[in-house]
Amino acid sequence: MTQTQLVQHIADKCEVSKKVAKGVLDTLNQTAIAEVKKNGLFVIPGIGRLVRVDRKARMGRNPATGAAIKIAAKKVVKFRIAKSAKDAIVPPKASKVGSKQPVRGPSRLAVFPLAQHACLQFTASGDG
Repeated sequence: MTQTQLVQHIADKCEVSKKVAKGVLDTLNQTAIAEVKKNGLFVIPGIGRLVRVDRKARMGRNPATGAAIKIAAKKVVKFRIAKSAKDAIVPPKASKVGSKQPVRGPSRLAVFPLAQHACLQFTASGDG
């Protein structure tokens, strides 16, 4: 789904203009970037989290020559998907007979943090 399609979908579902829907996405984007820069973490409930990770310096190899090279330390950003979203997209495998895994209850309602509008409420299973 492209950004334009997403803006159109939000505008249709929430019965708002495309300009308002685009403003929500832009605000989400700006907030995510600012929070990851400031705190190293930004959580979207029910979807996942952006996390800044500090990688240590390490030794590597030049694949062309095989020579050992030093790889500098750096900061990277990763997205870690929420378990509820992952399970909704790719259901977990059926457990083996006799395994003692706990039975999970129904998914909780997650509310989009930027707006309390009814169209922005969704369940982790993707309904709504």
